[in-house]
Amino acid sequence: MTRELLVAGGGIAGLAAALGARRAGWEARLFEQAPAFSEVGAGLQLGPNTTRILAGWGVLDDPLLRAFAPPRLRVRDATDGRELGHLALGAAMEARYGAPYLALHRADLHAALLRAVTDAGVRLHAGLRVDEAQVDGEAVLARTSAGTRVEADALAVADGVWSGLRQQLLGDGPAPPTGHVALRALLSMDDLPVALRSDDVQAWLGPRMHLVCYPVRAGQALNVVAIAEGAAAASEWDQAAPQDALQAVARDLCGELRALLEAVPAWRMWPVHDRAPVRGPHEMAHGRAALLGDAAHPMRPYLAQGAGMALEDAFELHRVLSACAGRLVDVPTALKRYALNRWERCARVQRRSRRNGTIFHATGLLRAGRDMAMRTGGESLLDVPWLYRGI
Repeated sequence: MTRELLVAGGGIAGLAAALGARRAGWEARLFEQAPAFSEVGAGLQLGPNTTRILAGWGVLDDPLLRAFAPPRLRVRDATDGRELGHLALGAAMEARYGAPYLALHRADLHAALLRAVTDAGVRLHAGLRVDEAQVDGEAVLARTSAGTRVEADALAVADGVWSGLRQQLLGDGPAPPTGHVALRALLSMDDLPVALRSDDVQAWLGPRMHLVCYPVRAGQALNVVAIAEGAAAASEWDQAAPQDALQAVARDLCGELRALLEAVPAWRMWPVHDRAPVRGPHEMAHGRAALLGDAAHPMRPYLAQGAGMALEDAFELHRVLSACAGRLVDVPTALKRYALNRWERCARVQRRSRRNGTIFHATGLLRAGRDMAMRTGGESLLDVPWLYRGI
């Protein structure tokens, strides 16, 4: 009899988990509380650790991705515009790690994964949320928001940073706010002055803020995200930003960066929430349930690995579920193995993301030391071999 995975959440983590289950020989049913499968947000960066997985699953070549391969990463001072350091991406990165470094729109990755799971035969249920689940018995017994009962062999908890299922399993409260706010915009390249167009990933570092921009959608659009401390508070997950949201920091920025900000007609605003780095395997698996993505390890966006870690989670889940397909390993044991194989790496990425935020937003002597280190060893400081080699 074929095993079945129940997936709670239809974002990137949930779709990837469902796809991994099908590739492991399992049936998969996915429940998404929104009335339609879609994704909000803007751009994201995928390192070789992640694009390697998508290539193996046949997703990387999907034209829906409209991915862009930036030739380099340039780190610049947000106040005077000078370059602090750079890292070759493009062909150099692919030669080093065997997979490309890509920039793309989150909605495009979601669309490609959605097509892949549909083609793979995943049963999709929109407008339904998994409200409760018992995961310690001989099967997963779940109840949906419609009151229906669902039974499966395992549960993938991928319902995001506000995961209700995590609270049932771990009871550790909501992910706390960091005090940082992300403001995002997507601009048409054709609408930008030539001086503001670039094929590179550009990271501008300023006191208590930074801004990153890079091309997406095959180079036709520019993704811009500014993350600031002490910006106007965001009361909702995704909301329109007030016109003066960046006023407190913009007056100290260089002319080129101010021109870019002035070219943005409107911003969307997200509060940044995270959790302490994963403390052990018990935070990533419980009985017949595995936690993935932001439900397991929400992180600050200073290493550009939120989506990457979710995809790595799904790939590891695929590997352990493959051992269960022939009933060589029982499900709880397989999910324990999943958690043991994932928790330390996820915790390391969370710690590095927090550390990067401190460095990016540095002031005073720390900022001066950062700039000096970047000028003398930028390439080696910006490359992250332990991360990009993957799992």
